[in-house]
Amino acid sequence: MAEFLRTGTLLAALLLISGAAFSSTPPRIAIYRGDAGCDDCSETVRRSIEASGKYQVEYVGPDEPLDVTSESLKRFDLYIQPGGGQNIPAALRALGGQRSNAIREYVDQGGHYLGLCMGAYLADANNLALIDEELDSAVGRPGFPVHSIDDAAVAVEWLGHQDQMFFQDGPYFPASPSAGFKALGHYKNGDISAAAYRYGSGKVVLTGPHPEAGRAWFEQAEIPVSRMPKSDVMGSVLAEALAR
Repeated sequence: MAEFLRTGTLLAALLLISGAAFSSTPPRIAIYRGDAGCDDCSETVRRSIEASGKYQVEYVGPDEPLDVTSESLKRFDLYIQPGGGQNIPAALRALGGQRSNAIREYVDQGGHYLGLCMGAYLADANNLALIDEELDSAVGRPGFPVHSIDDAAVAVEWLGHQDQMFFQDGPYFPASPSAGFKALGHYKNGDISAAAYRYGSGKVVLTGPHPEAGRAWFEQAEIPVSRMPKSDVMGSVLAEALAR
């Protein structure tokens, strides 16, 4: 009888665990789509994420079913601000004051922000002010191999692994004394290519290169596809951005 009870208890526990596993939902990711981003940037991010089948992805923006508001962002585990052009003030104006305030409130209350290239610039002290530092382009830095705003592939070290990533006049990140700051990657000249920060109760992850860039971007820029990343850099970026 005792053995029967022990077996029954174990079976019940396994069923509870199984039920919890089946009821768990994938992380929910919001990607901004609108005039503050560039053509096909939001779509490229979404394709890159959905290829893994691990996440629920939805666009948010002025022409989407969900706009960027304090209420709508509560639905998501991560908000992504994709790349854009060179005009950062224009991108901030396109985002607008209400959306900017909603993003800050979301992160301050525990949300996570991932900024890719322009999305990283927008996070700096002069714009969304999610970090204390002002950001500048890596182009022209001592030892940096790219000397123009033309598309390129650059060597990076990401969490101890050597790889290459698509680059479009992205920023570098000065070391910060802010609590929670962590360098995630470096360019070949030693400058920081990606970094994590704390903002309020939330997290900010910024990257200068484009981890989401797929084969089409390399082909359109006439960059040999042999220079595409060999590892799943986008998967690594997402894992870091979603981590507490």
